Formats: sequence, C-alpha cells, structure tokens
Amino acid sequence: MEGDEDMTAVPEDGWLTAHPPPRRARLFALPGKDGYTVEDWLRLPETGERIELIDGSFLVSPMPAYDHALCAGRLRQILLDAAPEEFEVVETGNLRVGDDGLIPDVVVGDAAAILAGPVALAASEVVCVAEVVSPGKGNRERDYTVKPPRYAAAGIPVFIRVDLEGDDTPHVEVFHLGEQGYELVVEAKVGTVVTLEQPFPVSFDPAVLTGPRRR
Repeated sequence: MEGDEDMTAVPEDGWLTAHPPPRRARLFALPGKDGYTVEDWLRLPETGERIELIDGSFLVSPMPAYDHALCAGRLRQILLDAAPEEFEVVETGNLRVGDDGLIPDVVVGDAAAILAGPVALAASEVVCVAEVVSPGKGNRERDYTVKPPRYAAAGIPVFIRVDLEGDDTPHVEVFHLGEQGYELVVEAKVGTVVTLEQPFPVSFDPAVLTGPRRR
C-alpha cells in the first residue's frame, strides 16, 4: 500500500542514541571488607522497601501489611496527641543507632531536630521508639532479640513493643532503660490500660490499636 515505506518498527538511525533505554538502577555499591556503613545506608535511593543496616549488611523488608500499618499509625497518633511541644512523633523514621541504621515503626524525638528535616536522626535526639511485631520467625527475632539491645546500647530511654499475634492481642510491652539494658515496666493486653509516665504521661487500652475506630 502506498506509504508503507514510512511505517516500520525499526527506529531510525541515531534514535536509540538520543533515546537510550532505561537502565535498572543499582541499589548500592559492593561493600568493602568491613561491610556497609551508615553513610552507605544514607545514600540509598528510595525504593518503596524498608532497608535497614544491621552488622554491616542491608536487611530489605517489604512494606508491612495493613494491620501492622494501622496499628503503627494509631499508636503514633496516641503518642502525638499526648506529646508536649518539644517532641514530635513520626512513623518509620531513619535512625542512626551506633554503627547500624534502623527504622523503628514509631519514633518520638526532639521536635527541633525532626523539623530540621534530616535524612536520619541520631539516637541522642530520640526519647522513645516503638516496634510493631510483624509475622514470621525472622521478623519476630528482629523485634525481640536483635533491635531492642541496640536501641538500649544507644541510650534511647523508652522502648515500646506491640505484638499482633496470639490471644488477647494487641499485646503491649513498655520498657525503660536501666543499668543492664531495657527493663519491662508495663505489660497490657486488650481490656487493660497501658499507662506511661515516660517520655510523657499517656494512657490507652491496646484494643484501640486495631479493629474499627472507636468514637
């Protein structure tokens, strides 16, 4: 048919040079002999995944399920509503913890430091962190045995853990920093009241962290 000579799936000479195909971005460079550093971690591009640095290695996790996200969001709001003006409360903030780069589910920190817009806070700028335990053996081990000692060693005064698995959940535990690490000071299940005095007074029933909103 007349004009067919102008129709082709093959680009003209020079088209690919002017319109190169997209390249898959490298997430990060290969580590040195001692593994990755916090500086390497802070240079990572945004990927839509949660990437933490633990013992020189990157730990990549998918974004949490909706029940996890809902719980973290409600806990953040409860703490924010009770917080004095010198504190701000955020979800999934980057946190320098010694040689590690961790991402707690909720961070309570110095308002001036947070409002300055850093990529990551220093542990010294944080007064409380919270973790909502995700299902799976690896996730539970991380939230029970790996991350809490690191938060404690970095001097963060209060650690909150919320477990969504098991009976009478959510189950809330509150720890204060003592001479030997974190010490359990409050433990509550649905139908009882969690009362915190640090980093500021706040009380709530763990039941409000999941399920339909209570008016």
